[in-house]
Amino acid sequence: DMLRSLTGQNAQQHIHNNLIEKAKERLSTSEASISEIAYELGFEHPPSFSKLFKLKTSVSPVDFRRSFN
Repeated sequence: DMLRSLTGQNAQQHIHNNLIEKAKERLSTSEASISEIAYELGFEHPPSFSKLFKLKTSVSPVDFRRSFN
């Protein structure tokens, strides 16, 4: 498909990577809770967000945020 030829990623991978980049920005620059960030990014269940974040980054959202403090 066209997206894969342009980015080397399928649509789901592309969406997940964009979400993770937005999450990293929010986690490193805002005081919003993990749940608030999850909801802002369109997750109905914050644990689903945390699971995806850890899967993609090998670190939990909490630990990622801690690395900036």
